[in-house]
Amino acid sequence: MLELNKSGTDDRPGPGRLPAQDPGPDAAPATRPAGDAPSAAEAAERVPLRPYLVAAAILCALYFLYGYFQYSRFGSPSWDLGIFEQEVRAYAGFDAPVVDIKGPGYLILGDHFSPIVALLAPLYWLWPSAEALLFAQAALFALGAAIVGRTTQQLLGGRSGLCVTVAYGLSWGIQEAVKADFHEIAFAVPLLALVCRALLLKRYTAALLWSLPLVLVKEDLGATVAVVGFLLFVYGRRLQGALLAAFGVAAFVVTLMVLIPAASSAGTYDYWQKIDKNGEQDVSMLDSVLGVLNSSVKIEMLVFLIGITAFMALRSPLTLLIVPTLGWRLLSQDSNHWGMVWHYSAILMPVLFLALADGVRRSRDSHRPWLASYAKVAVPVAAAIAVAMTQHLPLRDLLRPETYRTDDARGQAARAALDAIPVGARVETDITLMAHLTSDRTVYWVGGAPGTAPDIVAINLDFGWSRPIQDPVAYAQQLHPEARYRLKHRGGSFVVMERTTPEPAEIPGVRDG
Repeated sequence: MLELNKSGTDDRPGPGRLPAQDPGPDAAPATRPAGDAPSAAEAAERVPLRPYLVAAAILCALYFLYGYFQYSRFGSPSWDLGIFEQEVRAYAGFDAPVVDIKGPGYLILGDHFSPIVALLAPLYWLWPSAEALLFAQAALFALGAAIVGRTTQQLLGGRSGLCVTVAYGLSWGIQEAVKADFHEIAFAVPLLALVCRALLLKRYTAALLWSLPLVLVKEDLGATVAVVGFLLFVYGRRLQGALLAAFGVAAFVVTLMVLIPAASSAGTYDYWQKIDKNGEQDVSMLDSVLGVLNSSVKIEMLVFLIGITAFMALRSPLTLLIVPTLGWRLLSQDSNHWGMVWHYSAILMPVLFLALADGVRRSRDSHRPWLASYAKVAVPVAAAIAVAMTQHLPLRDLLRPETYRTDDARGQAARAALDAIPVGARVETDITLMAHLTSDRTVYWVGGAPGTAPDIVAINLDFGWSRPIQDPVAYAQQLHPEARYRLKHRGGSFVVMERTTPEPAEIPGVRDG
């Protein structure tokens, strides 16, 4: 299990002394006994960067290729890509991050606190499309792979670094996040990799500095920053650790209790309801705590989280960094948070795979012969697990010819519907067309913009409605009784209707400029 004070070798420095320095590869055997690990500084100099940059470039290409063709086939699994493009588009225009998909005039910082997304504005100036966000996420995930792999090489030597790069790059947490389109947690992946790298290489000030931006990625990551502070405290940097832990807790509390409610029209943090409500039924905190393992889906997720590291992550204190994220997910009453799909596990991957490297290092000299022997094969076992699981994961689709067919009848019908929607129009639509419209139209979620009388209502009749839509025009007028609509275009399952009555003098969420 976790061993907070056990290092990877037997020659640990005493209090107040610097770690023993490795004299180099040409030193006599009497100077450094065979088998002793080199210092972190020397290991960093010996490990070339180029192989990991090449591996990262390949992974980036795979991730982006998957995301691009999913987007091109109009296969986005949720409204999130459209939401984040509206947010980035607002930042790129130096406007407040209003996301009309969430509601007319909705300030997204009142939903999740992710101001770090503004860093994508320069990329969006050059490439104003949802595809830019998919590329940015692919690059950030791939950067995490390079950091994790090269750090592993520095710690363990041999070919362990490339093996872990493969295991991390193909891990189910990363692949499912790629399938889920863009999310703000893409920024947390390389940041957490850098935090863990700094902790393992005993660069404690760097660990502190790399952890600070995490509070700008998402509101819950302040708790993760507090755990980084705890680890620094345990590792002997007591003042730094205590200050960072206090900062993490303060950021967590202030963001959830002050910043998000201040930006929210409801004046509260909506996601508390994920913990204290199951549908319409109230759930006490005690019941939420007692129910953290009340589902086989939760247990399966936990087993696979540790299993992809060949269970060696349990040997490293770094594993404590996954506790805050797992905590709110297991307490949640929303089953989407429990399993192995969506993007929620991506930020756990760099932590777990660097914990794997640390666990192997700690176990190589174990007095338990079976553990020392297992440590020698744990890295290739983890790589084999990742490769074997990929046959059931999203990137497997890149081997299927149909993945690259974007000009089928459905795709052609969808593009014809897009062509029927004027640039600059206010459009109410479902997930199918949403992310293809957000770059140059004002987009609302179907049924989520009452009183706005949008210029266009565009729907995919095969979207999966609870009840089939028999009369699209009547449906549009049911959504907006203040306006009248007529059929403008119909092709395949896609229907575009335009408003025939004048635009309202006042539109909810739209301010006169």
